[in-house]
Amino acid sequence: MDLIEVTSGALKFSVIPTRGMSIGQASLNDVVLGWKSPVLESVNPAYINLETRGGLGWLDGFNEWMVRAGIEWAGHPGMDKGRMLTLHGRIGNIPASEVQVVIEREKAITTLRVRGRVDERSMFGASLELWTEISTVVGSNIFTITDEIRNAGSLPQEFQIIYHGNYGAPLLEEGAQFVAPVREVRPIDAVAAKGIDEYQVYRGPVAGFGEQVYGVRLWADNAQRTTAMLRNRAGNKAVAMSYSVDELPYLNLWKNTGASEDAYVTGLEPATGYPANRSVERAAGRVPTLQPGERRKFSLDFAILRTAAEVSRHTEAIEKIRAGREVSVNLETIKPAN
Repeated sequence: MDLIEVTSGALKFSVIPTRGMSIGQASLNDVVLGWKSPVLESVNPAYINLETRGGLGWLDGFNEWMVRAGIEWAGHPGMDKGRMLTLHGRIGNIPASEVQVVIEREKAITTLRVRGRVDERSMFGASLELWTEISTVVGSNIFTITDEIRNAGSLPQEFQIIYHGNYGAPLLEEGAQFVAPVREVRPIDAVAAKGIDEYQVYRGPVAGFGEQVYGVRLWADNAQRTTAMLRNRAGNKAVAMSYSVDELPYLNLWKNTGASEDAYVTGLEPATGYPANRSVERAAGRVPTLQPGERRKFSLDFAILRTAAEVSRHTEAIEKIRAGREVSVNLETIKPAN
C-alpha cells in the first residue's frame, strides 16, 4: 500500500494512491473527518472481490473518509443491460497509475498539491481516465478536491460519480444536524420514507439500525454554488462543503447510525445522480454521457470549522442561499417498489 500524509499547519490529510486516490482521513486539531469502520486497516485492492455477497464486496475495503463511487457506474448492485454491476463501481479499488506531489511557493503563499491519475479501462469496456488533485494553502482550514474525467475511447461513454464522504465522531452524535439549503428530499425506499420527518437530525447509536438514504437537491446562489454542512450538537464544530450544482446536481444523504461497534456513520455525498442501480438512474435521466475525448470537471471545497462563530457564519451563508424557500418533500421512492 502507498500512503501520502500531508501536514499543512494544523490541517492534516492522507491520500491512498493504491485505493484510487481516496482520502483516508482529514483533521484540523480535534475535528476529524472520518469514521470508525469495522474494516480496521486500508486493504489492498488485490484482496477485494467486488462480486462477493451478491456484488457487495466493495464493503470489505470500505473505511475511508472520502472514496469515490464510480466511474463507469455507481450505486447499488444489480443487473443492467445483461451485466452484473457491483456496489459503487471500481474506481476506489484501482491503484493510481501516476502520482505527483507538488509544492508551489508564490510570495507569501505556499500551496500543497497531491495529484494522481486512475484509469478505468477494459478491453471491450470502459475507457475512462480520472485525474484528481487534493490541494490546500498552508495555514488554511480549507482543502479542495478537483477532478477531471475524460472519455479516452472512440465511442460515447456513460459515467457516474458519487463523492462518498463519511463522518463519525466528533461531528456525528445524538443531536447533530445536516444543514443545507434543501430544495427537494426523497427517500430511496420505504424504510427511509418512515424517517423522512427527521432526515436532518441524527440519533445516537442504536444496535441493528436499518440504514436510511435520502436523495437531495439543493438550492444554489447566482453562480450555481451551494453549501452543505454537518455540525455537532453544540454547534461549535462542523464541516462545510461547497460545490457547483451544475457539476453535481444531486446529494445523497446516508444515515447509518448503528451501534458504534458496527458502524455509526453518516455520508454527505454530492453526486451526478442518486445511488440506485444504473438501470434505475438511466431511466430517470440521471446518467450523463461523455463524447469521445470529452472531459468533465468537478471541484469541491471542504472547510473544517472549530468555533461556534465559524459555524454560525456558514449557517447564515446557507440561509442566504435558501432565501426563505420551502423544502419539497417527495415521498415517491427513488428505487421502484418491488
